[in-house]
Amino acid sequence: MCKKVVVILVSISLAWGLSACAELKHTGKEIGHTTKKVTTAIGHGTRDTVKAIGHETKEVINDIKKDD
Repeated sequence: MCKKVVVILVSISLAWGLSACAELKHTGKEIGHTTKKVTTAIGHGTRDTVKAIGHETKEVINDIKKDD
């Protein structure tokens, strides 16, 4: 009798533990995907800003050369 109760409790604990692991895995995956999206957006924004500054700087330098 006592052995059956222990087996049932262990089985329930394992099932509960595995479902908790699945939740943690899903949460970790969501955090990872969100982090990737955010860093990609930051990288693209930085790239676009640097390109815009480069183009404007080139235009200013060309204007200065024309004035000389």
